[in-house]
Amino acid sequence: MPDHDTDHHDTDHHGTPDSGYLLDNQQSEAGIRFGALSELFDPVTFRHVDAVGLTEGMRVWEVGAGGPSVPLGLAERVGATGEVLCTDIDVSWVRDLGPGNVEVRQHDVAADPPPPGGFDLVHARLVLVHVVDRAEALRRMVRALRPGGVLLLEDADPGLQPLLCPEEYGPEQRLANRLRNGFRELMAARGADLAYGRTLPRLLREAGLDDVQADAYFPITSPACTVLEAATVRQIRDRLVAAGIATDADIDRHLANVATGRLDLATSPLVSAWGHRRH
Repeated sequence: MPDHDTDHHDTDHHGTPDSGYLLDNQQSEAGIRFGALSELFDPVTFRHVDAVGLTEGMRVWEVGAGGPSVPLGLAERVGATGEVLCTDIDVSWVRDLGPGNVEVRQHDVAADPPPPGGFDLVHARLVLVHVVDRAEALRRMVRALRPGGVLLLEDADPGLQPLLCPEEYGPEQRLANRLRNGFRELMAARGADLAYGRTLPRLLREAGLDDVQADAYFPITSPACTVLEAATVRQIRDRLVAAGIATDADIDRHLANVATGRLDLATSPLVSAWGHRRH
């Protein structure tokens, strides 16, 4: 979801229970989800971070951090002379980060002014797909860049690959895909854009950034996908039942199927797009 998830899998960012996000950081499953998302997507994120040239002494704004793994990896790269500003609507999962070069601040990227001072890198993963006023959030992130700074956005696109089980060959896979479709209906009803990832290159160009590039990644099967799916379904099962998408028996059966470890579970593609601010 937070996809993120835009799908159950794909989401690092979730707000407080009344904020409109389907998955919020305060539920007991959130820590499990953050760990699985980190395992799945941190290698992708840091491949891009390293490619755009993040080095010691730079200043980074990590938007909608969710869990601690990305801020800590950024802090390691910028070193003691650099700075990582880590913001989220809910900072409970990053409040106690250890490094002295990390500042944690509660902040709504679509409503609050961008932090002052300018940044060499602004990064958000699985955030904007959940933000209703995502266009304004993007404008504010671009405005926060220093000349030469890089904006790296990573977001899910469930529409590009909508299946939890891409090979739907049995009843277990059909049930999994039915529940995933229902989950996406709930996300769309809350304002999530299920085709957002593919728009990132165009949006970065339209925002005036140069040298825009993008790629996409998704695992087709992984132990972390299994962990993520089980945690996500437990987190939203009451909403699935209340909406008439599934019965408790359906969900129990799906969780039992997932627990066997024999389902090939995929995520939505994570689209990573980046561009430079020239002036």
